[in-house]
Amino acid sequence: MKLHTTITGEGSPIILLHGFPQTHLMWRHVAPELARSHTVICPDLRGYGASGKPRDGYDKRTMAQDVIDLADELNVGRFALVGHDRGVHVAFRAALDHPGRISHLALLDSVPAYDTWNVLHGREAAVAFHLYLMAQQTELPQQMITNSADAYFGHFLDAWSTSPMPAEVRNEYLEACRNAIPSIIEDFRALATVDVEHDRADLDAGRKLTMPVAVMQQDWGSQLGFDPTELWRKWVTDLRHTTTSAGHFMAEEAPDEVVRLIRDLVAPDEGSSSATGPTQATGLAAHGAR
Repeated sequence: MKLHTTITGEGSPIILLHGFPQTHLMWRHVAPELARSHTVICPDLRGYGASGKPRDGYDKRTMAQDVIDLADELNVGRFALVGHDRGVHVAFRAALDHPGRISHLALLDSVPAYDTWNVLHGREAAVAFHLYLMAQQTELPQQMITNSADAYFGHFLDAWSTSPMPAEVRNEYLEACRNAIPSIIEDFRALATVDVEHDRADLDAGRKLTMPVAVMQQDWGSQLGFDPTELWRKWVTDLRHTTTSAGHFMAEEAPDEVVRLIRDLVAPDEGSSSATGPTQATGLAAHGAR
């Protein structure tokens, strides 16, 4: 599976996984700061950005394997993994399926697939209308989204921000989404089907994440009526949970806060590297990031 990837910095490896409706460009402020002491690897997920867009393989187990395969290709052994939004689901699954490879896990503003559907109820669930739309097993979602792609994806870029997104960045996200509508829909369909089943199987088996895990979220709990810390504790043995006043796109709106979260998480291993191959490669700016 071809994953378009940017690499910058030198030191112990950190892989950053972007969210919806974005690409690796969302890390343009975070990656350079982390690269002062780490090798920072930023792929576009399967089906997004400049990565391959096959017809299938959008269950998070397969997408997580993409990340492991990427690490293998780069001769990276153990690494810290950070996910935002869709990247949370991929990172979460990678950590459950490959615990020996993930040294630390940071998750930004999402919850596991199993819990996603359980915390949405009543009128408050309207905020997640896109989950229900793209879960439909018909051609209707693709027809509707294709006919109004910029309005559809632009809605989330605007509604989930607390400050205006730079026009050139917003336009780049819109173009990337226009070119990935079928694969984006398949990603969300998997969230409503096979991803839930994989999570349920792990929960029933009592599997937990044993590496240090840091979670940063907006204050969803008060809005949707659940205890986010309690939700995560059923999955995690070593949890650090925090809320932020930034919007959903916190890596772009509050990059210093996100960098601090990640650095605090990996601090004990700051000086060690698990990368056995090249640790210096082309930076974000050379791949069109701003």
